[in-house]
Amino acid sequence: MAEAPELATAAGDHDPGVGLAAVASLRRLLEQLEALQVDNARAQGWSWERIACELGVTRQTVHKKHAVRRLRLRR
Repeated sequence: MAEAPELATAAGDHDPGVGLAAVASLRRLLEQLEALQVDNARAQGWSWERIACELGVTRQTVHKKHAVRRLRLRR
């Protein structure tokens, strides 16, 4: 996580190569954090609807994105 501030700074770099690479890294980090917190919420009994509300998306969107991933992890 310590790299997030550096990536955020690099995302504003005037060199598009540096900036775009940082954006891509931030996107991967964000996806990992979202998956971690969705798993945490589900483990604590949160509904897909409540998770979706917190993420600002529909229940269908969050369920489609994370339910399949969670099923794969259990196998």
